[in-house]
Formats: sequence, structure tokens, C-alpha cells
Amino acid sequence: MTFNNKVVWITGASSGIGKSLAITLSQENCKLILSSRRKEALEKVKALCNNPKNITVLPLDLAETNSLKKITEMAISSFGKIDILINNGGISQRSPIIETTIEVDRKLMEVDYLGTVALSKALLPHFVANNYGHYVVVSSLMGKFSSPFRSAYCGAKHALHGFFDALRLEHEADNVKVTMICPGFVNTNVARNALTADGSKQGDQDEMTEKGLPVAVFTKKMLQAIRKEKFEAYIGKKERFGIYLKRISPKLLHKLVLRSKVR
Repeated sequence: MTFNNKVVWITGASSGIGKSLAITLSQENCKLILSSRRKEALEKVKALCNNPKNITVLPLDLAETNSLKKITEMAISSFGKIDILINNGGISQRSPIIETTIEVDRKLMEVDYLGTVALSKALLPHFVANNYGHYVVVSSLMGKFSSPFRSAYCGAKHALHGFFDALRLEHEADNVKVTMICPGFVNTNVARNALTADGSKQGDQDEMTEKGLPVAVFTKKMLQAIRKEKFEAYIGKKERFGIYLKRISPKLLHKLVLRSKVR
């Protein structure tokens, strides 16, 4: 697969991985739709991109699922079609289970899971009618195995895998592709913006995220996985080997995570 003449819709495009994807993809022969809650931030990202005439800014809030069908219609009308939806928007969480209010769990599910599912379902009839479409879902290694102090985040990311594995099976005959991207630690502001036990932002960076992959390196590897139409891609440093260790010995992975500096 190439990005040539494709229309790519990116959520969470105002910062971090989404911003890096937008800037990198703007160098390809494709058109982009950039979405997040912050229109002003999206306009700044657009200004950093090549060929701004090929870029549409379309604000949305994944928590407002009732608005996503209308926004999807607007996205399609921007360039007449959508070929690839990169579901990158979302939030993280850092807090002990015993202290975390159920409102935080609900917020993570509303944004990271239900918002992503609602947007994808709104676009699905368009993909089926065109007999082509590619969902790219930014999950996490935490969607495959868990880590302390990320219970709500792990739950929402695990749920994404269940849904999109089913979607891939149901729409194989419609030529609808699904690529699950599972980042390890990437040096973005995801930890600073993570919700704590009472729903407030953490505000500071953790050591493992600070030492994670540079976002430009991650973006290059992610785009390679999309081009190859991989089912899943595990992108990170040594933490990605937790995927394989869980298959061999979940108990050993449990012990290693307990001994790690992940907090």
C-alpha cells in the first residue's frame, strides 16, 4: 500500500504522535484531515505541513459520540472520500486502582474506546460502499499486557483490540483493513496529560516516557507498518518483548513488570 492519492484522516493531530504523522504525511502525495478538540493547535500543525491546500482542519471531541456521525459526513465531503482513518486521539491515566474514581474509568472508556468505536462505525458504510478502507488504531503495548497504575488505560486499550479484531473478520470481504499500532514508551506529553485518581492531569513526565523512542523514529516505524498493512505492530524499545513473554510465561512477565521502574 502507498499513500499516493489517498485521503488520510488523523485524530489527535494537534500534538505528539498525531502532529508528527501530519507533518510527515504532508510530504507524501496525499490529502489530510486533521482532527482534535483544539482548532487553534490544529491550525498551527497545518502551518508546519507541506501543501496546506491539501489539508483540512476539522475539530472534534471523541467524548461527544452523538456528534461524530455528522462530523464524519463533513470529513468525507472535504475531499470526496476517505481512504485511511488513523484513530490516534485519546488520553492516558496514572493512579492506583484503589484511589481511582469510577469517573476516571468512565472517561477513559468514553474517549479511548467508545469515541474511537463511534467514529469508526460512522465511517464504516463509506468504506464498505467504496470496497476499500483502512483503519489504523493507535492502541498500546498496554492493550496486550498490563502495567501498574494504568488500570483504566489498559482496560480501554484491551477493549479496542476485541472490537477491531471482530471488525476485521466481519469486513474482510469488503476489503476493509485494520492495523493495530501498539506503542511502548514514546517521548511525547502523554504522561503529562494523563489523568490521575481524581481526574486531574498528572502534569509531569515519568522517566520511562522521557527515555522512550523519539516521536520521529516512532512515526517512521508506524508508517512502515501501515504501508505493509500489518494486523498488529509492536513499536518500542525492550518493553515490546513483553508481548512475546506473555505468550510463553504470563507469570514471569508479571514478576519482571513488578521489578521494573514502571510507575
